[in-house]
Amino acid sequence: MEGGGGADSQAQSVTQAPPPPQPPQQLSRYESQKRRDWNTFLQYLRNHRPPLTLARCSGAHVIEFLKYLDQFGKTKVHASVCAYYGQSSPPAPCPCPLRQAWGSLDALIGRLRAAYEESGHAPESNPFAARAVRIYLREVRDAQAKARGIPYEKKKRKRTQPPPPPPPQQPGTGGEASSSSAGAGTAAGEGEESGGAAATTAPAAVTTGQATGGSNTAAAAPSTTRV
Repeated sequence: MEGGGGADSQAQSVTQAPPPPQPPQQLSRYESQKRRDWNTFLQYLRNHRPPLTLARCSGAHVIEFLKYLDQFGKTKVHASVCAYYGQSSPPAPCPCPLRQAWGSLDALIGRLRAAYEESGHAPESNPFAARAVRIYLREVRDAQAKARGIPYEKKKRKRTQPPPPPPPQQPGTGGEASSSSAGAGTAAGEGEESGGAAATTAPAAVTTGQATGGSNTAAAAPSTTRV
């Protein structure tokens, strides 16, 4: 009896054991990069002088943040006085500074704009969607395209056009066409039959005439002999 009670207590302890903790869900590459960018921007606000909160952040502060990131850039942007200005592949190095590429800044703003709204803020107050930020990115794009000699080509989205609808068919057109075709065929058949009957009757008339003529000739012969 005591042994059975021990087995029951062991079974209860096994059934009451908590389930093992599930491993944390792994984030995608985009989500991980978005989280890092958001934390970097919040750290920039904390280190800003004078101190700046997210609620007071505007498009001008976002532009300051983008200019701050230029010191970590890896893209050579030639100055207008540089001998290699406008050359995509300069033959020698030059002292022109490195900057953040326009494509990197544009992608960064897109991730921060999404992170701002995902954190519970209203889209209307999103500083990353401000018009001043869009103008600044456009100016950076054009300036880098001229300085590096690499024209910017906007990718055109292919619009799939639906096939044209079939022409509307008038009701009764097909029936009338078939009826007219059937009537023409019937008339042609009747014409052929009447033509054949006429052709068959004509030789008969000729034959009858020939036979009649022969009999008249034969009847006139005896009168000539009597004379």
